[in-house]
Amino acid sequence: MAIRFDGRVAIVTGAGNGLGRAHALGLASRGAKVVVNDFGGARDGTGASLSPAEAVVEEIRKAGGTAMADGADVSNFEQVTAMVERATKEWGSVDIMCANAGILRDKSFGKMEAADFQKVLDVHLVGTFYCCKAVWAGMRDLNYGRIVLTTSSSGLYGNFGQANYGAAKSGMVGLMNVLAEEGRKNNIRVNIISPTAATRMTEELLPPQALQLMKPNAITPAVEYMLSEDAPTRTIMGAGAGSFAVIKILESEGINLPESEWTPDAIAAHFAEISDMSKAKALAGAFEQTQKYVAQAAARAGIKL
Repeated sequence: MAIRFDGRVAIVTGAGNGLGRAHALGLASRGAKVVVNDFGGARDGTGASLSPAEAVVEEIRKAGGTAMADGADVSNFEQVTAMVERATKEWGSVDIMCANAGILRDKSFGKMEAADFQKVLDVHLVGTFYCCKAVWAGMRDLNYGRIVLTTSSSGLYGNFGQANYGAAKSGMVGLMNVLAEEGRKNNIRVNIISPTAATRMTEELLPPQALQLMKPNAITPAVEYMLSEDAPTRTIMGAGAGSFAVIKILESEGINLPESEWTPDAIAAHFAEISDMSKAKALAGAFEQTQKYVAQAAARAGIKL
């Protein structure tokens, strides 16, 4: 059965260009009413214009869909809240939030100004928090919500010159993990996409032949799946050029050392065993790590828990 969003109201941030535009068009084509949000600034976040959002709204309407443009700056909580209130007043609810808005201010760490670090965190991480916060109460009342955040391989794996961007993007994974747990009882499912595509953020980084393979609409199917009624929750999905993958944060089985060996020298001596990933697994939550360590310590001490 085809995934549809009939009767659902979606907000897509950063939807005037690139990935956000593709997500907005995709959701609208499958029946969602879409708030096309875009501040309309340059790649570094300067300037503002509603024109990019209005152009996407026009595309959606010409194709027979329903949409409205909104120019809220996601780093401004009052503007984000007003956007959500406007959509709720017009269409009754906000069921879907796709937090995609972002900027780049790349510089090597030694040359990066504090203001550039702060601004990127404000847009990506704090802005994503604002978007989630603004829809959370309504989703709880509905006992339904689907949220997709946007991380990056720059945060998951590291990338030269992107300390600000990487820190913000990895922070989003932590936000997603917690919101997914808190949202379970109210049927709010929260996931995160790690996309790679040809957009104005990547156009200078890749050769033309690679860019041709990396169409923004190749990411949208993964986003739509994670926003669907039968979506998973607490999933990191990678996507690009038609490839899709699930990303896990793994922890090695590790070892427990007697108190006499609680030294850096013992860590060095046992590091190969400590870092052995052959029995690594993804933990379901923060307390599971605590439980594992306590169980290992109890076993060494002969204590039954």
